[in-house]
Amino acid sequence: MNFSDEQQEYLKGFVAGVEARRGKPATEGSAPADALRAAQDAAMAAGGKLTPEEIAKREKHPLDRWDELTARAEAGAFPKGTDVLMTKYHGLFFVAPAQNSFMTRLRIPGGILTAHQARGAADIAAELGGGYLDITTRANLQIREIAAENGPLVVMRLGEIGLLPRGTGADNVRNITASPTVGIDAAEWIDTRPQVRALHHHILTTRDLFGLPRKFNIALDGGGAVAVLEETNDISLRAARAADGTVMYALGLGGITGHMDFARQTGVAVEPRDAVKLCDAILRVFIAHGDRTDRKKARLKYLLDRWGFAKFLAEVEAVFGRPLPRPNSLELAPAGAKHGHVGVHAQKQNGLSYVGVVTPLGRLTVEQMRGLAALADRHGSGELRLTVWQSLIIPDVADPAPLLAGIAALGLSHDASHLRGGLVACTGNAGCKFAASNTKKHAAEIAEWLDARITLPAPINIHFTGCHHSCAQHYVADIGLLGAKVERGEEEVEGYDIHIGGGAGPEQKIGRLIRPKIAVDELAPLLLKLLQAWLREAPGESFQAFTAVHDEAALNAMADAEEVAA
Repeated sequence: MNFSDEQQEYLKGFVAGVEARRGKPATEGSAPADALRAAQDAAMAAGGKLTPEEIAKREKHPLDRWDELTARAEAGAFPKGTDVLMTKYHGLFFVAPAQNSFMTRLRIPGGILTAHQARGAADIAAELGGGYLDITTRANLQIREIAAENGPLVVMRLGEIGLLPRGTGADNVRNITASPTVGIDAAEWIDTRPQVRALHHHILTTRDLFGLPRKFNIALDGGGAVAVLEETNDISLRAARAADGTVMYALGLGGITGHMDFARQTGVAVEPRDAVKLCDAILRVFIAHGDRTDRKKARLKYLLDRWGFAKFLAEVEAVFGRPLPRPNSLELAPAGAKHGHVGVHAQKQNGLSYVGVVTPLGRLTVEQMRGLAALADRHGSGELRLTVWQSLIIPDVADPAPLLAGIAALGLSHDASHLRGGLVACTGNAGCKFAASNTKKHAAEIAEWLDARITLPAPINIHFTGCHHSCAQHYVADIGLLGAKVERGEEEVEGYDIHIGGGAGPEQKIGRLIRPKIAVDELAPLLLKLLQAWLREAPGESFQAFTAVHDEAALNAMADAEEVAA
């Protein structure tokens, strides 16, 4: 049988994943899944007290609790206590009191989805969910409003279309993100698909990788034109070129912007064939040595803070089996363009284009998802690619005109203003128990209000996040808004803390808090005055550059100035 080039690359990646599984386990000679117990034993031997979550994992491995899920479903009951966390291992999130239902988060490696899978997910959402799907900031999909009795059925049906949601929540490796224009982008340096696929399957089929102390994020940036925010992940693999011309993945570690840290470059770089093995080794060191006694300190960042990078990389090398390459010089691939996920763009394949579709803050009705799948079949190659910007791309389009008409007929667009192109919002308190504000509703209303009053000369990113978990990554936005409860007389109303000046890629910076607890009905005028001040005082500069030269007092004075006529 003759394999295509893409199939051959996939097989190479798959073999790399198999080879990685032969690496040294966390405890030499231990059986699969014993890495979790060995790590817990070590924590207790050092005088620590396991958290309730760790005790629950110790009593019965979360992957062995499927019978409990099905028993509760038969009784029409939702999980309680630590069973809420255990149920997330199978992809089901009990989201009460926001919604008395399950949410399921899918696993879509690299965000690449076939039209068949998109239709299947839409059918599940229509028949067993709330009739809509949400695109997430991990280039993924969520289905909400799932009744207790339907939870296991949703998981099974997702598995049947190749979207098994195992490990999409709790203390696991989350959906792997990667460049959404992979394989079609003239700017890319590495086609990430073989490594993403191999790593995805390696994680799914390696039981002891479901024994992490906390959640874990991995992103691969092949150097394409669409930013993937890889530096906000625990592991960042970014395309880079060594002095001899070898294209490799440069390793960054410790990104967690909700805790105000970006992944830092380590000087290590590996060739693509070793990417899976490297990730496996990092994960095993984290499993063995991450904190099991304090959930707040159980992310990779805190192990790096405690040990330092040199010690951590030495431990990784011991598991990896040989010294990690450290090229004398590395040229990192350029970062993707701001709002590069929007609009019509030429592919590297002659005569073809990809089209970035703007969604209303990531939410699609099942009719819209089915319509997009049909358009991808009719005008493209039957593929949809989700982005970390809560949008999607339809590739391989020979004639964009009929596709654009079809997108418009669905009530969607391929275009957006400089204000809306980078508008991101988490689920908010309409669907998440942690959120203080209704982020999607407020983002839509405030964007519409601002768009009617100001035209921006350059793209900016505005992110609405409902709580400190920062799922919408407010710290890396030009304007980051963190949900808050605001006292107004004897009542509390929904509002936001305002952060200014964040960015990623070449604008990498954690945003500054300039004003806390602004009621939502006061927010839009304040933002308008800040944007007007930018256009008035520094029209040729980026918003981030403009805000960087002003302290908090000056920015607040601009926000409090008398409103300028639009």
